[in-house]
Amino acid sequence: MRTLWIGTKNRDKLREIEEILVGLPYTLRALPDDAEEAPEDEPTLEGNAVSKATFYARQRGGWCLADDTGLEVFALGGAPGVKTARYAGPDASYADNRRKLLAALRGTPPDRRGAQFRCVVALARPSGEVVATAEGAVDGVILEAERGDGGFGYDPLFAVDGRSFAELTSDAKHALSHRARALARLRPSLLELI
Repeated sequence: MRTLWIGTKNRDKLREIEEILVGLPYTLRALPDDAEEAPEDEPTLEGNAVSKATFYARQRGGWCLADDTGLEVFALGGAPGVKTARYAGPDASYADNRRKLLAALRGTPPDRRGAQFRCVVALARPSGEVVATAEGAVDGVILEAERGDGGFGYDPLFAVDGRSFAELTSDAKHALSHRARALARLRPSLLELI
């Protein structure tokens, strides 16, 4: 069985990818905690996903899957966007990012709180050559207060059909999430190339 490196040190993201890709014929490997960090300085989600997949494939000497995800809030002109994970600063916690988002939207009426989660995934050969990318997105709204205790990141604030991602079971979230949609589109490449 082949090994597929998952190009992230975010254990929450890793767990979610493992749940979504369960049953595929390869062994998923997490990056070690002391692995050098890939640069994330591209202006687009796709650029960052490709950069990370290339970097970690070469670093690990194996196939690598990496993603970049952005929350785009329409009332904020698409922010935080490519800076989603570092919205409140380079060392910000999930809670810090959510607080900053709520402050930025303070006074924004419910009908103007539309948002979209987007995820781009990239698959790279051990040489670093990217052989496939895919994108997934889901539309929702940003709530005025956090709800639910599941998920991670912005999940307590991002709602689809009246329920926050943090209120959904993992299976329910994976049935409609941006990351699950991107990985579903990449699945044929994963099966064919690896």
